[in-house]
Amino acid sequence: MANLDETLTMLKDLTDANGIPGNERQPREVMRKYIEPYADEITTDGLGSLIAKKVGQDGGPKIMVAGHLDEVGFMVTSIDDKGFIRFQTVGGWWSQVMLAQRVTIVTNKGDITGVIGSKPPHILTPEARKKPVEIKDMFIDIGASSRDEVKAWGVRPGDMVVPYFEFTVMNNEKMLLAKAWDNRIGCAIAIDVLKRLKNENHPNVVYGVGTVQEEVGLRGAKTSAHLIEPDIAFSVDVGIAGDTPGVSEKEAMGKMGEGPQIILYDASMVSHKGLRDLVVDVADELNIPYQFDAMPGGGTDSGSIHIARNGVPALSITIATRYIHSHSSMLHRDDFENTVKLIVEVIKRLDRQTVDRITFE
Repeated sequence: MANLDETLTMLKDLTDANGIPGNERQPREVMRKYIEPYADEITTDGLGSLIAKKVGQDGGPKIMVAGHLDEVGFMVTSIDDKGFIRFQTVGGWWSQVMLAQRVTIVTNKGDITGVIGSKPPHILTPEARKKPVEIKDMFIDIGASSRDEVKAWGVRPGDMVVPYFEFTVMNNEKMLLAKAWDNRIGCAIAIDVLKRLKNENHPNVVYGVGTVQEEVGLRGAKTSAHLIEPDIAFSVDVGIAGDTPGVSEKEAMGKMGEGPQIILYDASMVSHKGLRDLVVDVADELNIPYQFDAMPGGGTDSGSIHIARNGVPALSITIATRYIHSHSSMLHRDDFENTVKLIVEVIKRLDRQTVDRITFE
């Protein structure tokens, strides 16, 4: 692997952390370590979302930049008498990406390696080979011979199970392959936005937030927005990359390396027109590349934030990412850096007058 610079080390630490919905302690501690030097105050809400506050101007508009800490994974539900583990998906999975994949079970006694079992093709009928295995029929093998042995190793129902994958810089060093880009890249964006604002004058109060339980219903976004009461919010997340074989532009327009995706519409919200227009104007002014996308399925934390309290102008800005909701996904470093640059430049323009002007457009 290429030598890791400061940014890549942060990205590796964030993606290596294990944290499915409801179990976000590891990524929260990593995010806290990296964002603390740039924050005036760090708090959490009652569900565990991390909220880092950076004051530019006391009493200025409150700007929320939210990535979610959780990743899709699984939860142990039962152990059979032969020591095989049954599990529940936590977040959205397609069965075809799961079989024979390595996983980590996080227990109170430490991490246990397992694999999602699969039948060899030699014993499958021609009909069975054509049919995907249903998730309810899958199991995890940790090399145990009995239920008692599994329990002795510390595995209990409720333990989280996380995809295993090593952070990798590809031959094209702009291309980064890892687990949990969805959505540790959003957490990294929130960290770097505060970092860039550390020595800048900005006319507002910025909150860099790592929300919890996004993958199971945008839950931490709701509680953290209730606590912050933002005037403006950005949800930063992964988007769909449509630049691989078999994906048409009708399904996904995004392309890696062509800039942040400004989301016009998704299943959870219609993006705020005034805020969207401001972001596009700033990108055009500074020649920051960007692309538009709309996702009729799925949503982001903006879906909860924009209807918090009496309503918040919100916009989702995403990074085109290949192979999300699987063991590994790929994104382009330039898109990360351009997203940070764009959000920082927009925040520097969000004074009270501008916020009031765009709110009702």
